[in-house]
Amino acid sequence: MIGRWEHFPHGADIGVRGIAPTLEGAFEQTALALSAIVVDPDSLDAREEVALRCEAPDAELLLADWLNALIYEMATQRMLFGRFEVHLDGTRLSATAWGQPIAPERQELTVEPKGATYTALSVRQDDDGLWNAECVVDV
Repeated sequence: MIGRWEHFPHGADIGVRGIAPTLEGAFEQTALALSAIVVDPDSLDAREEVALRCEAPDAELLLADWLNALIYEMATQRMLFGRFEVHLDGTRLSATAWGQPIAPERQELTVEPKGATYTALSVRQDDDGLWNAECVVDV
C-alpha cells in the first residue's frame, strides 16, 4: 500500500486524513487531502518546488504546523500543490512541495483553507501498522 487520503465531515469545516505505511507518507497524504479541499490534485502541473521546514514538541502539533505552513505558502505564493516529499527527524520536518501558480481560468477552485486546527488532531499507528494523521481544517 502506497497510501491514501480522505476527507471526513465536521460541521462547517473539513477533516483531512492521511493513511500510509510510514509516518512521512501519512503526512504527505494529509497534505494531498488539504490540496484536494481546493482543487483536484491530479489536475495540477506540479513542477515548481517549495521547501518547507517545521519543528514542534510532538507529532500532532507537527502535523498542524505542517498543514499551516502549506496553507501559508498557498496564500502568500498563490500556489496549489499536488505532490509532496516529507522527511522527519524526530519532531523536525523538512519537506518539498511541488505545485503551480493558481490559475482560476484553468482550474475549478472550491474553498480556501484558513488554517489547520487542533480539533480531531491525531497522529497514530493502527494495529495493522498503518499510520493515520488527521485534523480539521477551518475553511
